[in-house]
Amino acid sequence: MPRRTFVYGATILLGANLLNRMLGLAYQYLIMTHIGGEAYGLFTMVFPVYMLALVFTTAGIPLAIAKMVSEEVSLGRVIQAKAIFRLALRLLGVSGAVVALVLYFVSPYLVHLIFPDPRVLNVFLICTPAIFIVSISSVFRGYFQGLQNMVPTAISQICEQIIRVAFGYTAALRLLKSGVEWAAAGLALGMLAGEVVGLLVIVFQYQRANQNFAAEREGPSYSSRLILSKLWRLASPVTVGRLLSTGLSALDAMLIPLRLQVAGYGAREAITLFGQLGGSAFTLLTFPSVFTFALATSLVPSIAEAAAQRQFHVVRARSAEAIRLTILIGIPCLIILFYFSLPLTAFFKSTEIAPILRVLALGGIFSYIQQTTTGILQGLGKVQLPVFHSIIAAILRIPILIYLTGLPQWGLRGTAWAYTLGFFIMAVLNLMAITRYTGMPLDLQRFVLQPVSGGIGMLLVFHFMDPIFGGHVAGYLSEFSLGIALYSAILVFNGAVTFSDLRRLPWLGKFLPR
Repeated sequence: MPRRTFVYGATILLGANLLNRMLGLAYQYLIMTHIGGEAYGLFTMVFPVYMLALVFTTAGIPLAIAKMVSEEVSLGRVIQAKAIFRLALRLLGVSGAVVALVLYFVSPYLVHLIFPDPRVLNVFLICTPAIFIVSISSVFRGYFQGLQNMVPTAISQICEQIIRVAFGYTAALRLLKSGVEWAAAGLALGMLAGEVVGLLVIVFQYQRANQNFAAEREGPSYSSRLILSKLWRLASPVTVGRLLSTGLSALDAMLIPLRLQVAGYGAREAITLFGQLGGSAFTLLTFPSVFTFALATSLVPSIAEAAAQRQFHVVRARSAEAIRLTILIGIPCLIILFYFSLPLTAFFKSTEIAPILRVLALGGIFSYIQQTTTGILQGLGKVQLPVFHSIIAAILRIPILIYLTGLPQWGLRGTAWAYTLGFFIMAVLNLMAITRYTGMPLDLQRFVLQPVSGGIGMLLVFHFMDPIFGGHVAGYLSEFSLGIALYSAILVFNGAVTFSDLRRLPWLGKFLPR
C-alpha cells in the first residue's frame, strides 16, 4: 500500500487546504457583499448544531480509524487494516442514516426550542441529509489518512469546495428575492451539494486504489468485537472533546446575539454583527489554519506509527518540528491580520469588525498551536487530555464572554478577548502535556526568538512602506510580498529555516542543491 512521509502528507493537504481557503475567502466576499451578514448569521446559527449532530454520528471514529490503520500497516498487518475500514463503514452508515432521519422529523420542535430566530428552519432541514453523507466520507478519509496518503482527501476537498462555492452562491443569490431566510437556505444547499460531490470523488479514488490490493482481502482478521472495542476506546474521548467543542460553538451562537442585545443592539443588528464576526473576523483569523490543520491531520498517523514502533526519538523530533513550523507560518499571518485589519475587513464590507480582528490576532498564534498540539496528543493516544484542557479553558472563557459581551462599552471586543484567553490556556496546557509525555524540550530560540526576529523585520517593512504603498490593492500586495520576503530572508539568515527543511517539500526539494 502506498504510504507517504509526514512532511509530504502535510504539504499535500496544505496545498489543497490553501486552495480551498482561497475559494472560501472568495465565497465569503460574495456572501458578505451580495447576500448580506444577516443571511450568513442565520446559516452560522444552525451550523454548530449540525456539527453537534455529526459528532454524535461519527463519534470520533474517523480519527480512531486513522490511528488504528496506521499502526496495523506499519506492522505489516494489511488485512486487519481492511477489516477495520469495512466495519467502520457499516457502523457509520447506519448511525448517519438514523441521526439524519430523526433530526429531519424533529427539526421543527428543535428550532422552536433552541434558536432565538425561527427563520433558521429551512436551513436546518437542508443540513440534515448532509449528516449521512459526511459520516460515510469521513470513514474513507480516515482510512487514507491512516495510510498517510493525503492525495484522495485533498482532491475530494477541492471538488467539494468548488461545488459548494459555485452552487451555494448561485442558489443564495436567486433565493434572496424570496427573503433573507431563503438566501440562508441557499447557502445550506451549496454545502449539501458539495458534500455529495466530495463523497463521490473519494469513493471513486478508493475503488481505483483498491483494485491493486484485491488479494489482501483474504486471510484471517480481527473479530468485529475486538475492532469495535478498540474503536470505542480511542474514539470515546475524542467524541467527548468534539461534543464539548461543538456544544460550546452552539452555545456561543445563542449567547453572543443575546448578550449583544443586552449591550443595547437590536435583534436583527445583533444577528448581523454575529454574522460579520464569523463571516469576516474568524474567516480571516482561521485562514492560516490551513497549515495547522494539514499538520494535525498528518501528525496523528505519523506519531502513532512512531509510537507503535517505540521510536520515541522520532516522536519528539516530529512534535518539535510541527510546533516550530506552526509558529513560523503563524507569526507573519497574524502580523498581517493585525496591521492591515481595516483594509482586510473592508474587503468584506465589515470595517466595524476591524478592532475585533486585532484582538483575535493577538491570540491567533495560540489557536494554531492548540490545533497542532492536539494532533500530537491524539497521535500519542492521549486523546483524553485535549478534552480535559478544553474543559478548563471553557470554564474560564464562558463567564468572561457572557459578562464582557453584555457591556455596551465592550460588546464584540469582549467576545474577542474571551476567545483569546481560551486559545492561550488550551495551547499552554497542551504544550505542558507534550513535554511531560515525550520529553520534548521547549526550545526558546527556535520556537520564539528566531520567528519573532523575522516578525520584527516584517513589521518594520509595513511601518515604512504603508504610507507609500497603502490605500489600494496593488500597494497592499506589494507590502505583503516585501514583508514576507524579508521575514523569510531573516529566517534563513538566523538558521530557523535551512535547505534541508526545504528539500523535504514535494515539488520543491528536487530543484534544490544537495
